[in-house]
Amino acid sequence: MIISCSNIKKTFIDREILKNISFHIEDHEKVALIGNNGVGKTTLFKILTKELEPDEGTITSTKDCTIGYLKQHMELDSTATVYEELLHVFDEVIALEEKLHAMEAEIAKTGSLELIHKYDAERMVFENSKGYEYKSLVKGVLKGLGFDESIYDKPVSILSGGQKNRVALGKLLLQEPSLLLLDEPTNHLDIEAIEWLEGFLRSYKGAVLIISHDRYFLDKIVTKVVHLEFGRSFVYNGNYSDYIIKSEKEYEVAMKHFEKQQKEIAHQQAVIAKLKQFNREKSIKRARSREKALEKVEVMDMPMIDNKPMQLVLTPRVVSGNDVLSISELSKTFDTSPIFSHMNMEIKKGDKVALVGPNGVGKTTVFRMILDQMTPTTGTLKLGSNVIVGYYDQEHATLDTSNTIMEEIQGTFPELKNGEIRNVLAAFLFTNDDVFKPISSLSGGEKGRVALAKIMLSKANFLILDEPTNHLDILSKEILESAILNYEGTVLYVSHDRYFINQTASKIIDMSKDGTMEYLGDYDYYIEKKKELTASAPQQTNVVVEEATAATTNKEDWQKQKEEQTRVRRIQNQMAKLETAISEAEEKIADIDAQLCLEEVYSNYDKSSLLLAEKENLNATITKYYEEWEALSETL
Repeated sequence: MIISCSNIKKTFIDREILKNISFHIEDHEKVALIGNNGVGKTTLFKILTKELEPDEGTITSTKDCTIGYLKQHMELDSTATVYEELLHVFDEVIALEEKLHAMEAEIAKTGSLELIHKYDAERMVFENSKGYEYKSLVKGVLKGLGFDESIYDKPVSILSGGQKNRVALGKLLLQEPSLLLLDEPTNHLDIEAIEWLEGFLRSYKGAVLIISHDRYFLDKIVTKVVHLEFGRSFVYNGNYSDYIIKSEKEYEVAMKHFEKQQKEIAHQQAVIAKLKQFNREKSIKRARSREKALEKVEVMDMPMIDNKPMQLVLTPRVVSGNDVLSISELSKTFDTSPIFSHMNMEIKKGDKVALVGPNGVGKTTVFRMILDQMTPTTGTLKLGSNVIVGYYDQEHATLDTSNTIMEEIQGTFPELKNGEIRNVLAAFLFTNDDVFKPISSLSGGEKGRVALAKIMLSKANFLILDEPTNHLDILSKEILESAILNYEGTVLYVSHDRYFINQTASKIIDMSKDGTMEYLGDYDYYIEKKKELTASAPQQTNVVVEEATAATTNKEDWQKQKEEQTRVRRIQNQMAKLETAISEAEEKIADIDAQLCLEEVYSNYDKSSLLLAEKENLNATITKYYEEWEALSETL
């Protein structure tokens, strides 16, 4: 065990945030901390880092436990460049490296045996402190987190808030504390960077506690879930999906026990009332006997569960034709710079389509073309009959913040009855007096729910959603998923939320600069098929997966594949030769170190100087070999 929380309580003014929080984290364990916004997840992080003191309870950790904390918004004020900022993690190693160089120069002059022994001891410390790999580690983390090499020499001070957060995350990963506390670490990362972080954290030697709304990310990493709900903690072994299944089963079982007891209590009360009605001595005695027995019953509390979305089928007020959107050979060029070309897409009524692809490939540009806000350079784009587009933008620009929720809906849809409006708002968790909250006071997730309710009540039958899950908590995401799954219209969206895509997409269109590929399935299916295609043949554009797979036997594709395999083997052979050369050079250095310990050598200045000079040349050669190996590794 690395850290343990026991009966933690915390109250702010008159609101008890944490009532009874108990859990522990083992060495190397990866744990998710989940719960709705406002339940105290960040408060608990601050208690773990001793930024806040608990009102009651204890935190116990091992003596050598070090904690690294990534906040959602890191204040990184630095005059260093991006590369230098991460390099600061190894300041002690760099100082030791300079000390070793100075010792080498001194040994070359004096041949001091005592200095040689000190040098060997310091060199072992240097090696164990990642002295021979720290530069490549820094570059690897920067590359993994999505930083282009052109950014390495830029001052941290000119970076955006999201980029600064990534720099802070990179520093934290390189520091390797015993326990990493990560608050929304995937914010500001694209899918490729998130996948790199997943791999890094899975193999991380320390323990990790993560707050994240990215459920797919949690599924890939964690082996335990701590759920904060109503001020208490509930611990589940397994990943996020396991937690969902287990918690729902627990709730169902508890609810059945509660309902069974309630029925028995109601039955006993009815019998007691009937016995009293008889108004006879024996019946009254029996009634009192039953009352005493009932008083001894320990009445169960009703099982509580966080608010869940209502299952409401949302039907568009206008039904579209079967053909909703047809795109043929679409392309867009800005100032002679091509953004994308050869885009083809067919969307039918009822389809739920995720448009995926790397940042900058033009996904938002395609949306603007559909909304008639931009014209294509070439190709055609056609909406079907009776298609009415509804656009959900992540900034919620369509909301009037001076209105209450009810006023916003009534003003937009004056023909709707209050009962109809309330039913839809209830599906998005706005019930009772919640509907009279001013929009200006709502959180980002709540504003997103209002915007979604508006679009669902409109005449739109083709929803276009641009990053709809950004800044939403897990509950709001579940509401959005429920709304899309129960929506009888058509949906096209862009999202980096892989769990959300898995839950809602019936089709995925992968967009690249040179075309599109269609995958008939969810995100997991898309990843699996994409890997198969990458392994078997170069990717073709504008074809369904089944057609692409069949085409891999094409002679031209086969030839390209053979050329690529030859290139890979050539690089692997070069790397193997470098590895052998490094091994041989290190053996020579070990031999020189052994000779320098001989009296006839260290007592002879000329001999020892020659050997030290040879050793220095070998070290320089090894450094060069490592650089070449790293370059080949990146190419591979």
